[in-house]
Amino acid sequence: MKIVCVNGSPRKNSNSAGIAQHFCETAQKKGAELKTYFINKLDYKGCQGCNACKEKSEKCVLQDGLTEVLEEIRSCDLLLMASPVYYGDVSSQMKAFIDRNYSFVDKDFTPRLASGKKTLFVLSQANPDEKAFADIYSRYSSFYKMMGFTDCGVIRACGVRGPGEVADREDIMKLAEEKVLQILA
Repeated sequence: MKIVCVNGSPRKNSNSAGIAQHFCETAQKKGAELKTYFINKLDYKGCQGCNACKEKSEKCVLQDGLTEVLEEIRSCDLLLMASPVYYGDVSSQMKAFIDRNYSFVDKDFTPRLASGKKTLFVLSQANPDEKAFADIYSRYSSFYKMMGFTDCGVIRACGVRGPGEVADREDIMKLAEEKVLQILA
């Protein structure tokens, strides 16, 4: 299985990155191939709304730091997206990445990617209330289902504030391990 991990946190050692890293390390031990991108370190633009991906090309025509990432997604089996929750949504870095995924559907919103791809969202938030911001996953997973992705899932860590704090959350780390087994089964 080929996994593309997109880390949307501006902090490399964030809680969302820690969960994603634990998931990826567990998957690698089970034989998965992995490619990880810290998109905050890339030079890229958000979607320009040019619709060239609908009228002139089957791919995003922008050539920047996300070009390789979008190409890797075409050949992956699992897209893992990790983001902190900032102001009730994914980070601005992750949102810009998600917007660029618009090129994965044609002008009639028919998926351009091979069927059977899976997604997994990893979200961390300081707010301990699990009801707070629970809509983020359903909102974005609906876009990925439209793109043809299946088996969408989420790992949420609520009430984690300081960098690396999630490493002490055995329940979250165990959930990440269980997701690996579920997805690789």
